[in-house]
This record gives sequence, C-alpha cells and structure tokens, in this order.
Amino acid sequence: MENPEELNQLAKELGEGDRAETSDAAATERLDQWLKTLVEEGGSDLLLIENVPPCLRVQGEVRKLEPISLDGPEIEAAVLPALSQHALRLYRETLIADSSYRIAGLGRFRINLHRERGRAAAAIRALPTSVPKLEELHLPPAVANLAHLPRGLVLIGGPAGSGKSTTLSALIHEINLREARHIVTIEDPIEYEHKHLRSVIEQVEIGTDAPDFPTALRAALRQAPDVIVVGEMRDAETMRIAVVAAETGHLVLSTLHTTDVASTVARIIDSFPVERQNAVRQELAMALAAVLTQILLPTKNGGRMPAAELLMLGYGARHHIRKNNLHYLHQEIPLTKKKGSFTLEESLVKLIRNGDIEREDAQLCAIHPDDLNILLKSAAAYS
Repeated sequence: MENPEELNQLAKELGEGDRAETSDAAATERLDQWLKTLVEEGGSDLLLIENVPPCLRVQGEVRKLEPISLDGPEIEAAVLPALSQHALRLYRETLIADSSYRIAGLGRFRINLHRERGRAAAAIRALPTSVPKLEELHLPPAVANLAHLPRGLVLIGGPAGSGKSTTLSALIHEINLREARHIVTIEDPIEYEHKHLRSVIEQVEIGTDAPDFPTALRAALRQAPDVIVVGEMRDAETMRIAVVAAETGHLVLSTLHTTDVASTVARIIDSFPVERQNAVRQELAMALAAVLTQILLPTKNGGRMPAAELLMLGYGARHHIRKNNLHYLHQEIPLTKKKGSFTLEESLVKLIRNGDIEREDAQLCAIHPDDLNILLKSAAAYS
C-alpha cells in the first residue's frame, strides 16, 4: 500500500473503522494467495462477491475456490491495500475503481473494485506475462492486414472477454517486429508490457501517467507518434480526438464493446449529441480504415477459439456511413474481399470444417444465420 493513512481514512469513511486496525500485510497476503491459485490453475479471473466464496474463472467456467463465503468488509480488506493512490481516491468518490497490481515472481493483475447491492465486490483479471503473436491467436490470416495500414482509424469490437485487448496487443507487436515507428499506447490499466524492438513504444497508464483518456490522447498528439493505441474508447471526447488523429495521418487503434461492424460504427456516432452526429458521420467516413469484430466460442477440446468479422473500408462503406445507412455495411464485406474483408459466418464455417467448434454453437452466435446455412451447404457440396 502506497499510503496506509489514506487507506485507514477510507476504511473509516466506508464504515469499516474496525477493519482498518487489522494488518494490511495479512489482508494482502490473503489476496495474493487467491491470485497464486488463479495462476496455478490457469484461470483468467478471480471474482470476489459477498455471500459467495472466492471464485475462479477457468476456461470460461466459474468455480468456487473454497467453501467459506465472503462478506463486503473482507473483500475491501483484501483488495484496498492493492489499489494505487489514484484508484483509492476514485473508489472513495465513485465507489468504482480500476487498478493494476503486480506480485513479484507471479505476475500482473487488473483489479476492478466496485459495489453491488450496496456491498463491495471485485473482479481481478490475470494479465499475460508475454505479448502474443498474431498467429498464436488463431484469427483469420487477413487480420494481419491491419498491422500494415499506414494511417486511419482501426476499431476492434466485441463483447467483454472476447479477446479484443489481446488482438490489439498482437497487432502492436506485429508493427513492433517489422517497422521502425513511434508507438504510444494509452491504457487503463496497462495489460501487456511491450519491449522496444524495431519500434519505440511509450505506454501511458491512466491514473498513473495521465488523469484520463482525453488528456492522455491530446498529449500523445504532441509527442510525434506514428501509431496511437487507445485501450478503450469510453467517451465522446476520446472518440473525437481519435478521429481527428486518424484524419491527420496517424494510425489509431482502439476497442469498443460492440457486436458487429454496423453496431461498432453506430456506437461512435451515437456517443455524440444529435446536432453533431451528421458532422461526425462525415469525419468518421474519412478517418475509418477498418472494423474488426470478434467473439470467443467453446471448442470441442474444452478451450476457446475466436471467430471474427472484418470490413476493410472502401468507397461504398464510406458512402453508407455518410448517409447513415449502416445496415448496408454488411453487404460491403463481400465486395471488399480482395482487400481482406470477411464475414463472421465465413469465419464460423472454417472453424466448423476444421473440427474446432460444434455447428450448434456457430448457429447460436451467427449474426446472419441464413448466410451461415448457405455457406455450410456450399461447403458440404464441394467437400
């Protein structure tokens, strides 16, 4: 804990003054032990929720770590000492905070401390120790095209836990291996720690190096970057600056919580006031270079495998964005196949044919199930 006095004061304000008298070291040791088990079990998340024992997420499934349930004060006692001072202040003000946490010899973790039903809860994710290569992610090969773009805005969409941040980091690593560029990443918190290879990489962590995404992004534009990476676009101001950066010749990569190409573009536009949306459509149509969306599906062998959809922007897609005809964007994917575009259904068919996933799982997550059935029949006819 960077400031024990601040922790004790926070504990008193939250009505847990008695707990503040306990040992920070003992509480942290309990958290560290849970996280050690998480790493040993190959899990992705530790979940701490009142009236439930500590839980691990392993291969997508949640399982209880021990029989005894936790209460809110226990959760705060274990997690508060691991927060940065910035996150501690944020939790005091908003009752929600994100922070990174490092355990020597074990790894790094992303902590989200929040409240549910008036009680403390936490979700803690194990952060990878090495940056993945694109080929290790089992994404369609055309995704590598995104690392070759010289400029423009690249958006990676998908639900929570779909591997967006991993794909983003793999693309950064691909650029870092191949090109001598200046890359600035803005993250909350930093998930993958990149080494300087051919490129020079600065990694800015919100709360430690900058107060918020818009401030960090404005500063990045004055740092002569070639590539700007925004871990997640959460507000209209960050989106506005990112679009401007892409328009002025930078390659900008970011993620959004969306489901398909059309909803990813709509998410940007709908974040602005109605009177600004027409102008945003014009700007986005010029700045946007590609939209990738992805999901993770259970595999037959108990793991998970990504299925994805990619639209490389062409004249037709830009026209549809300007005219707010976003429902036509899906039709542009087959028209730009030579540029690398592919549909989610094409990705799903390849996974089925390779024996990676069950057909039923593919049909459940297909955005255009009729297209999936047509492709499967066509594949069967030629097999």
